[in-house]
Amino acid sequence: MAEEVVLMKGNEAIAHAAIRCGADGYFGYPITPQSEILETLAELKPWETTGMVVLQAESEVAAINMVYGGAGSGKKVLTSSSSPGISLKQEGISYIAGAELPCVIVNVMRGGPGLGTIQPSQADYFQTVKGGGHGDYRLIALAPASVQEMADFVSLGFDLAFKYRNPVMILADGVIGQMMEKVVLPPQKPRRTDAEVIEQCPWATTGKTKNRKPNIITSLELKSETMEVNNLRFQAKYRVIEENEVRYEEINCDDAEYLLVAFGSMARIGQKAMETAREKGIKVGILRPITLWPFPKEAIASYVGKVKGILVTELNAGQMIEDVRLAVDGKVKVEHFGRLGGIVPDPDEIVKALEEKLI
Repeated sequence: MAEEVVLMKGNEAIAHAAIRCGADGYFGYPITPQSEILETLAELKPWETTGMVVLQAESEVAAINMVYGGAGSGKKVLTSSSSPGISLKQEGISYIAGAELPCVIVNVMRGGPGLGTIQPSQADYFQTVKGGGHGDYRLIALAPASVQEMADFVSLGFDLAFKYRNPVMILADGVIGQMMEKVVLPPQKPRRTDAEVIEQCPWATTGKTKNRKPNIITSLELKSETMEVNNLRFQAKYRVIEENEVRYEEINCDDAEYLLVAFGSMARIGQKAMETAREKGIKVGILRPITLWPFPKEAIASYVGKVKGILVTELNAGQMIEDVRLAVDGKVKVEHFGRLGGIVPDPDEIVKALEEKLI
């Protein structure tokens, strides 16, 4: 398959990109609004072309533990779900992080708490960047704002996961998962051979133990001293990730007197709000975090003394705003605007909030 331009949903782009980047397996369970990922994979039947395994597990808990097993053998594996389903996966995600295994996890967020609604939300920010499961671990978190980025972040996610032996979360919201746009799909990459897996992943449990001791993959360590050493190694790795993998986008920030900080669909809505505000003579710029962790705290801090105020817009009650406030350390006014319950605001609501809260 060569590179091609196709009109498709964000969820469908995830499925196509997974096949084309040479993924070895997908293990998941249907839940709105991300079910098209599994449905598209089932329709495309990659097991007949690339040999990729696609399996609907009996539950979300089963799916994440299948990912654990596949990742432990050095394979490129992924799963997807939506908010309540991701909650069920948290124990397995913590185990995977503790075992230092690479994988990609997709969360297309819906409104909560509880079963909530099938409509869009961004209320899983805390769950994603503050841990979610137990223990001191981190997920690299990528926040797409377009169908193109849904496709692009699958390959990027695997690259980062294997580079750091760490799970990567693609954190989208229901708007991005369900919307349709043109997307450039990459050419097909072959899946790695067993020999390439053994060469590239010497830590993996491949069954090939000639000339080496067996690899043992576990997150369990009963000796406190050794567990502390493990945790110190994790924290050192996280510091390296923070130094090298921060990603963000700035739009019309050079002359901005006010800054909008938003991710995912809210960043797209914010662009129209920015245009409307500028037509009214209010100089607004947008900073869009692409990595929610590592968070672009230094980039946001650089606007201290440059802008009069920052408005953080989210589809939640106020979560990312805490990291923005930590970044500026009280040196500039930071306010929040959000909608709840799956309601997506229009740009005029953001402009009104900007005028009422900051101007």
